[in-house]
Amino acid sequence: MTTVSTAIVIGGGIAGPVTGLALRRAGIAATVYEAYPSTADGVGGTLALAPNGVAALGTVDAADAVTGIATPVHRTAMAVGRKRIDLPALADVPPLQVVHRAALHRALHDRAVAGGVVIEHGRRLVDARETSDGITAYFADGTTATADILVGADGIRSTVRTLIDPDAPGPRHTGLLGFEAVARHVVDIEPGTMTFAFGRGGYYLYWPEPGGGTRWGVNLPQERPTTLTEARAVPTTEWLRRLRAAYGDDDPGRQLMETSDADELQVVGSLLIMPPVPHWHRGRMVLVGDAAHAPSNSSGQGASLAIESAVQLARCLRDLPDVGSAFTAYERLRRDRVERVAARAARINRAKAPGPVARAVMPLLMPLLVRTAMNPERTLAPEQRYVIDWHTPVTPA
Repeated sequence: MTTVSTAIVIGGGIAGPVTGLALRRAGIAATVYEAYPSTADGVGGTLALAPNGVAALGTVDAADAVTGIATPVHRTAMAVGRKRIDLPALADVPPLQVVHRAALHRALHDRAVAGGVVIEHGRRLVDARETSDGITAYFADGTTATADILVGADGIRSTVRTLIDPDAPGPRHTGLLGFEAVARHVVDIEPGTMTFAFGRGGYYLYWPEPGGGTRWGVNLPQERPTTLTEARAVPTTEWLRRLRAAYGDDDPGRQLMETSDADELQVVGSLLIMPPVPHWHRGRMVLVGDAAHAPSNSSGQGASLAIESAVQLARCLRDLPDVGSAFTAYERLRRDRVERVAARAARINRAKAPGPVARAVMPLLMPLLVRTAMNPERTLAPEQRYVIDWHTPVTPA
């Protein structure tokens, strides 16, 4: 068993609270430090938790807290114009769970606090310095904290990543800007069905909202990255005008956007991914979640992979005798898996905005695409059936 007994966790989004819970289950006291003054209530769009992510949450007794606020998605479909085809699914796994990001943050925050994890807000990390027997975090407000290890769960623009490796890559732009809203228009599909549609102006998806109407999300192609602040500086009336112009020929895209109100349009921002990060750890510092691996949202696995990594890190620290061997085993258990998911998502991204010729032939090719490239046993099974065996000890490489 490792000599680690205390941990600093930087970041209070998704990976941070789960890391705190997992470390406590491994016998390590963890304090989570979040830069923002409060939880992100009302900020962000929705995301999907895959069955493997929900299974990992079960390891830290947080699954019920999340599924209780989520919408289950039992089936998915693909559409190009009026051509629609149901996508095959894995019969032996639970449904996807669609949840608002802010609600997920709040649920995980509350579950972590209830589980004994201390979460401090308004503490933005600026530096970290190691000693022979610990590491000290320095915050922008002049305060410090010391522990045996420091975990960077601080997202795609991670400060900890640059402390581990000043030359580490940063996030890359996918060429897509995301939006979300709930339309008054009701699409005639079964509840619990999510449809992925390829429109003339780009890619969008929609599903029945339990409270009424149809929730939709859309990716608008853009030439250059736009920060969330820049995107939100544009009036939502202007964004909705552009979306209606781009999707005015689509069915049901036109109806969805025409029956959505500008003041309810959520600007999600530029969609980013992380290229492979060469160094996940150095000394007493280590990365989890989007700080180490952030596949495109096309994967449907970003949040789930972050949760898995938090649990695996705690498992390795529980079982291995020193920090170095624990961090090495953790990266060995995680890197291949997350990079395979990222590669699959990158292939999907290239198909999200097909040109006019590709779009014209896609209705004819859809059945073949579903049987081959989208075969669930080949693509989804290794991802969604994955379960971390918490009770089996980790062995060194």
